[in-house]
Amino acid sequence: MGREIAGAHFTEQDFVEFAARLREETALLEHWLEADRLDDSAPTAGFELEACLVDPQMQPAPQVESLLAGLNDPLIVAELATFNAEINGAPVALTGDCLSRLAAELAATLERCDRVAAGLGARLLTIGILPTLRPQHLGLSAMTPRQRYRALNDQIFALRHDRPLKLEIAGRDRLALEWHDVMLEAASTSFQIHLKVTPDEAARVYNASKLISGPMVAITANSPYLFGRDLWDETRIPLFEQAVSPGGPILQERVSFGFRYAERSIMETFRANLDRYPILLPQLMTEAPQALAHLCLHNGTIWRWNRPLLGFDAERRPHLRIEHRVVPAGPTVSDMIANAALYLGAVRDLAGEKEPPESRIPFVQTRAAFYSCAREGLNAEIHWLDGAILPVARILGEDLLPRARRGLRAADIDPPEVAHWLGIIERRLGSGRTGARWQRAWVERHGADMTGLAAAYLDQQGTGRPVHEWALAG
Repeated sequence: MGREIAGAHFTEQDFVEFAARLREETALLEHWLEADRLDDSAPTAGFELEACLVDPQMQPAPQVESLLAGLNDPLIVAELATFNAEINGAPVALTGDCLSRLAAELAATLERCDRVAAGLGARLLTIGILPTLRPQHLGLSAMTPRQRYRALNDQIFALRHDRPLKLEIAGRDRLALEWHDVMLEAASTSFQIHLKVTPDEAARVYNASKLISGPMVAITANSPYLFGRDLWDETRIPLFEQAVSPGGPILQERVSFGFRYAERSIMETFRANLDRYPILLPQLMTEAPQALAHLCLHNGTIWRWNRPLLGFDAERRPHLRIEHRVVPAGPTVSDMIANAALYLGAVRDLAGEKEPPESRIPFVQTRAAFYSCAREGLNAEIHWLDGAILPVARILGEDLLPRARRGLRAADIDPPEVAHWLGIIERRLGSGRTGARWQRAWVERHGADMTGLAAAYLDQQGTGRPVHEWALAG
């Protein structure tokens, strides 16, 4: 959850003082890592889910403030647009029946949200990009009234010297337009998977997360349409990268896959935050340096597709998490928790190998694989370990699914849990039916009726069945 700030206007001295505090807190974190001050207890897993509110005509419903008032739940918060909400899952120990507990919590929360939304004449849709979204839905008038969002908009365009953003995506169709605020970001909604890690394993888990990002986005793709155009299988990837671009050097892009693996320590990413990225929100806070408040606020304005996070437990002991951000929202709870199972198992198996698997594939190939999979989905052929070039579907079936089983079993996940959740991935892979492919198949059968597509998607979402079992009825 992004931290709210007190105001949207800053002085030059605010930037100077914030930079000084950021340097102090970065040095403190480095000292803590060297002195083994961070939590090294057993792993936990959690999630964040972004969802769209839609009205009976499947148009965006700007009702998030009323929804939040009706829910009165600190784990459900506003997002950038007034038609988006964010649901945060409570972390669970990565053992036993944890996946089913995550699923039960998410299902119960979504049901509660839907009940309140229904009283407002709205429903919740979990999808990477809402098919009915149009440019007129995304002006500043749709921005949730939070100082954080207004300040982000102002600072991004200050870095751009008020030059408009340029959105260019070439897929099956082509989309090119100019934009004058950051509201394009609100078009994309995701299911972000969190894994708490020890300091010793953080760099390996971070690298393994990058390594599997391509296959993960291929098997989870759910965002083929934007403004009625058929683009990438996971159009959310290029959309988000271009939606908040500061327009400067590529090393300062706020959303990126990164430029290398971590070599020795996860601390390298926090040093890069300090050295490379201009400060966007120089909100000065009253907490002691040990709260790392300025470090966390700055890190929260750099949206790496795999992002290290700092958190604190109830006793204020700091811990590290890796946030895997490549997975879109939806289609159903079953799909999303299955996606989490694949990620959590595969990444832990890869990170636990004696020989780091990232030493077996150059970073430039891992990066290229990510974008190829986002563009082509399960049709992609990508570089894999030891120089192999393989269909991503084969990598998933023959390498990553077995790794995920080993990783989950090594974490003492109950065998029926492993079989159930990874079985969903296996059957999705066997059918070739991702969310993106279901959406395209519906359009092939019924025509490019984005309202009809969204309505049919919502009907199928309501069944709770995983997407490979969905019907194509209109």
